[in-house]
Amino acid sequence: MPSELANNVIRLYRECLRRAKYIGHQQHNTELLVNMVRQQFKRNKHETDPEKIQKLKDDAARGLINHILYESERLSGRKASKST
Repeated sequence: MPSELANNVIRLYRECLRRAKYIGHQQHNTELLVNMVRQQFKRNKHETDPEKIQKLKDDAARGLINHILYESERLSGRKASKST
């Protein structure tokens, strides 16, 4: 795997762990959520197909974005507009 792609995956992994810890702290299930993130990344750590890696990264990033939007809405007390 090219080093730039690996660095992107590492940053994404770290951000997913941070988000899992944040959610877990609120819901009192930190260990469960952190383990779920670790398992997902571990399950795919030997993937070499760049297209599949990109899809996995996109899926993880989409999950992070969705959670950030959810938290933003929750904290502001309003719904963000959905773009279709």
